[in-house]
Amino acid sequence: MADLDKVYEARFPESAEASKDRIWPEIVAYLERWIDPAAPVLDIACDLGYFIRNVRASDRWASDLRDLGASFPADIRFVKANGLDLAGVLPLASFGTVFMSNYLEHLADSDAVIEQLKVVRQLLRPGGRVLILQPNIRLVGGAYWDFIDHKVALTEKSLVEAARLADLRPVRLITRFLPYSTAGRLPADPRLVRAYLRLPLAWRVLGRQTLLVAEPG
Repeated sequence: MADLDKVYEARFPESAEASKDRIWPEIVAYLERWIDPAAPVLDIACDLGYFIRNVRASDRWASDLRDLGASFPADIRFVKANGLDLAGVLPLASFGTVFMSNYLEHLADSDAVIEQLKVVRQLLRPGGRVLILQPNIRLVGGAYWDFIDHKVALTEKSLVEAARLADLRPVRLITRFLPYSTAGRLPADPRLVRAYLRLPLAWRVLGRQTLLVAEPG
C-alpha cells in the first residue's frame, strides 16, 4: 500500500505509541520463555520496535518496509526490506528467534503467507523458533476489516496449517492470548498487563489474538 507512514500516523496517534511503550516490556518478558537470549533475534515488520527494543539477545535485528532505522538504538541492526525478500539480504540459518506481530494479515494472499513462513524457515538456525502474534478473524469478527490494509483472514487453524506447509512444527498454540488492540483493551499500566498475563482465565474473555510458537520441522 502506498504511503504507509500516513496510514499509520492516522491509525496510531502519539498516545497509542506511548501506551505501547508501557505495555510491551511486559509482553516481551512473558514471551522470553520461548526465546534463547544467547542467539540472534529478528523482528520482521518491526514497526517502531516495541518488541525488539525490549528483548534480550546476543544480537538484535529488525526489518520493515519503511525506513525506520533512525528510530532504533545503535545495537539494533535495521534492514529496510520486504519481508518476503529477507532470505536474500539476511544471513540464512542464523537466528534463534524470528518474531512477527500483526503482520501476516497484510500480505497479498494466503500463498504469500506460506511463502513468508518459508522465508522464516530459511532464516532460523536448527532448534530456532518463530513466534507469531496474529489477530484471529474467528474471534475478532467484522472488526478485522476495519483496517484498509488487511487482506488475509487467518484463524488459529489456518495459521497452523500455513506453518506446517512451510515445514514449521507448532510447539505451542494459545488461541486466545492478547486483546485485538494492545493499545486499547489492554490496560496501559504495566502492573495490570503483568497481572493479565499471569491470569489465563482473563485471556478467555479478552483474548482476540493468537500466539503460535513453531520450530523447523
